[in-house]
Amino acid sequence: MDKNATAKYIRWFEEIRIEDISEVGGKNASIGEMYRELKKVGIKIPNGFAIVADAYWYMLQSAGVVDALKKTMEGLDIYNVEDLAKRGRKARDIIMEAGIPEDLWSEIRTAYDRLCLEYGPDTDVAVRSSATAEDLPTASFAGQQETYLNVHGYPALKTACIRCFASLFTDRAISYRVTNNFDHFKVGLSIGVMKMVRSDLASSGVIFTLDTESGFNDVVFITGAYGLGENIVQGAVNPDEFYVFKPTLKDGYKPILQKKLGSKDIKMIYGHGDSKIQTRNVEVPESDRRRYCINDEEILSLARYAIIIEEYYSDKMGKLVPMDIEWAKDGITGELFIVQARPETVQAHRSRDVLETYYLDEPGQILVKGRSVGSKIAAGKTRVITDISQLPNFIPGEILVADTTTPDWEPVMKTASAIVTNKGGRTCHAAIVSRELGIPAVVGAENATEKLSMGTEVTVSCAEGDVGKVYAGILPFHVETVDLKGLKRPRTKIMMNLGNPEEAFSLSMIPNDGIGLARMEFIINSYIKVHPMALVHPHKVKDETTLAAIRQLTRGYENMADYFVEKLSQGVGTIAAAFYPKPVVVRMSDFKSNEYASLLGGKYFETEENNPMIGFRGASRYYDDRYREGFALECQAMKKVRDEMGLKNLIIMIPFCRRVEEAEKVLAEMEKNGLKKGENGFQVYVMCEIPNNILLVDEFSKYFDGFSIGSNDLTQLTLGVDRDSEILASSFDERDPGVMKMVSMAIQGAKRNGKHSGLCGQAPSDYPEFAEFLVKEGIDSISLNPDSIMQITMKVLETEEKNDGQIY
Repeated sequence: MDKNATAKYIRWFEEIRIEDISEVGGKNASIGEMYRELKKVGIKIPNGFAIVADAYWYMLQSAGVVDALKKTMEGLDIYNVEDLAKRGRKARDIIMEAGIPEDLWSEIRTAYDRLCLEYGPDTDVAVRSSATAEDLPTASFAGQQETYLNVHGYPALKTACIRCFASLFTDRAISYRVTNNFDHFKVGLSIGVMKMVRSDLASSGVIFTLDTESGFNDVVFITGAYGLGENIVQGAVNPDEFYVFKPTLKDGYKPILQKKLGSKDIKMIYGHGDSKIQTRNVEVPESDRRRYCINDEEILSLARYAIIIEEYYSDKMGKLVPMDIEWAKDGITGELFIVQARPETVQAHRSRDVLETYYLDEPGQILVKGRSVGSKIAAGKTRVITDISQLPNFIPGEILVADTTTPDWEPVMKTASAIVTNKGGRTCHAAIVSRELGIPAVVGAENATEKLSMGTEVTVSCAEGDVGKVYAGILPFHVETVDLKGLKRPRTKIMMNLGNPEEAFSLSMIPNDGIGLARMEFIINSYIKVHPMALVHPHKVKDETTLAAIRQLTRGYENMADYFVEKLSQGVGTIAAAFYPKPVVVRMSDFKSNEYASLLGGKYFETEENNPMIGFRGASRYYDDRYREGFALECQAMKKVRDEMGLKNLIIMIPFCRRVEEAEKVLAEMEKNGLKKGENGFQVYVMCEIPNNILLVDEFSKYFDGFSIGSNDLTQLTLGVDRDSEILASSFDERDPGVMKMVSMAIQGAKRNGKHSGLCGQAPSDYPEFAEFLVKEGIDSISLNPDSIMQITMKVLETEEKNDGQIY
């Protein structure tokens, strides 16, 4: 039976479908659809009801204020911030004074009573606006109107409802409608009244079913912080961030690719007792800041919820529909709830036919760093805004620097060339708006308003991965665009050299056949920073300052060695996921002894060598007691990527394997650590960079599945030239006939033994003619630096066409 058979203006969630947007607005239509259809498959959604948009029109008409509102909007210039604020305030006052007609209020009160029967007397609810032009696939309108939390009792509910109606004329909502060509008087407002989830006692956050910066579709991106979710949306807190890989999650694995700890310094909780203050912010204890706001199982549960929601909406729409979802954890029951879902409106509508890549031409002095939003670069003068009253002073084209932003700032944000904020994560207001506007933003930069002086010339770069940087001065940069429509693929596999996991999702958009060389050293150096043996034997580190730094990095880990395994597996896992199911070849650590010594605690485990370039490096370390336990940690991380994350496309590569006997020892060491060649399709390649690898290619073929020619070291050892020597730089040339003969022998030897042959050195990136030589020799793959892939791809296509007239 209909819960409100006689109600004219009330619809319960179970009665609402997504097609009812014109009646209940986008937000309510979406929550109603999920409540009806997804609750039965295990997704928890709080109950509630919608006050339909007709109630809004009825209220205006009953009070006779429509003409007064229209007059208020006549001659509006949204770029005049002061005029916009004045008109918006007047429009809201008109609606507030109009009040809610008694018969409408009677229906709202009756519906609230029924909700209290389900959840208990005087139940706490969220009162959320839901505009009839909101959460559309083409325009989100997210955050344009108001939401009120922890509302209970008739007086508070009535006040919240009238404020919601009035919020249809917030400054940002007015501006947004004008910008998106919506008529102010053809957009109505519905209100959702939903049972509160007690996330004030736990945590909450936002989920996207893609990577918000690159548009990479195969991950679920989750942000979370303690308390009610408003702080995350408003950018008042730097949240925890998590990435989960969809394809292998569906196969039953636990592929948490990344976990990044946010500062989470404040949380929003309920106001005191019977106080009229509905919510307030309090400081989070240091011990809570240092741990994640949800555990691994909760991360995976939220990711599964997100996939179900995305697949449901995609099936309904007949195409992939990435989603923007709000979640909350109840601190009393421990349950995870979904409280909102809407289509993602930025990446989902971005053209994939043209690849646009920004490159910073020269480095500069870094002034501040934070989380990058987008992948662009912009330069200009800073405008530091510390109070909303300063917004009228903003000059179009300047770089907006602020503690955080709110929807009221949007008219000014639209004229900025870039945005920098102290607070916020990738799902905060500043991040969402900058994506919609297509401008770079650096959020969570902590002290940007202090470090960036007013009127300073700076360059904002979001083109260098996950970390956004603000450089001093106007630095040169350029943009490369590639038309991907109708692009043919060569027979020779064109793979990529990659070290930085932060760039993996965006670089995977470049046409490629996988990763030919992922450098483990970059991950260890940039993210782990500690010598693995110092984590196994911290008592051997005698310097207290170094030991304190190691303890700081590994805080939260019961066993220091677990820190190494988790960080390394997440870095490699991110790269393997970005290019899945294409092969990803990861080279085990190839630091030289002096480079290992520069890691934290490293000097206590390394000896000085006269020539580390050809010293204790690569395979020789892995079975030696001086590093065996460190290699075991590397193996544990790789096993985690394959077995726990399910990324079976990972191929391991052994560097600097001098002798056949060494190959046997290394494979035995790997097997001892759970990595058995041939098991579950596990392949092991060897770097072919020592003349002995080529002279004994038939013997090495008995131990390895493929050869990856390292042209840098092979050139060095063939010509007897130290590649680090400036004096001999002119003698170092991969195109030397002797070197090319060695490369040819390696390729033919691999062919003869039915093994994969590839090249992952610098030469093809620098010299297109070297790439042409490799193709003619019949190499299986060429691995290149990202910025040369398209140029060399065209060269390879041309060469193949000349050779046999066939293009595959």
